[in-house]
Amino acid sequence: MCVPEGFAVAALQGFHQHLKEPREPGGPLRYGFGWLTNFHPEDSVALHHAALLQLTDTLVAEKIADPARIFLLGFSQTCALNYRFAFTHARVLRGCVGVCGGLPGDWETSERYGATDASVLHLHGTRDEFYPPARVGDYAERLRARSPDVEMKAYDAAHELTGEMREDVRAWLDARQKNSNTDVQDRQDED
Repeated sequence: MCVPEGFAVAALQGFHQHLKEPREPGGPLRYGFGWLTNFHPEDSVALHHAALLQLTDTLVAEKIADPARIFLLGFSQTCALNYRFAFTHARVLRGCVGVCGGLPGDWETSERYGATDASVLHLHGTRDEFYPPARVGDYAERLRARSPDVEMKAYDAAHELTGEMREDVRAWLDARQKNSNTDVQDRQDED
């Protein structure tokens, strides 16, 4: 991932291991890791939240991260998990990027999700077999119900993170980082 200068990148691996189909017929089995399982998914969500809170607390305590400039990026399954986190822990993040993923299944029904000032960028592929345009078409509107700063972009892509997406994420992060610098300076000037 291309990130702007001054960013630290920390990546969490999901706890649940699973087999993936070989890339080529007769090829070796591959292993993947995910955060959710069908068995007690609420436990997986709680584990994800606890892991993110512990990670962000550690990075802030060690002065690796500024608490006012924490961003999450999620691809596919992790997209909805990160939205669950962002809108449950509304004051932890500066922003959240979702790529080729969905909203939580209980987005409209759960009382856990509240409003946040965190910015949201949602990217999707027009050829994505899991999250096609018809499925994600109303995501910007649904996200704006809880966040004042939402951008959504479509790409000629399948269920993948393309170079063009990476560059757009970098530009979006850079713009939000500059806004954060201005916000921090404004708060300092007020004191």
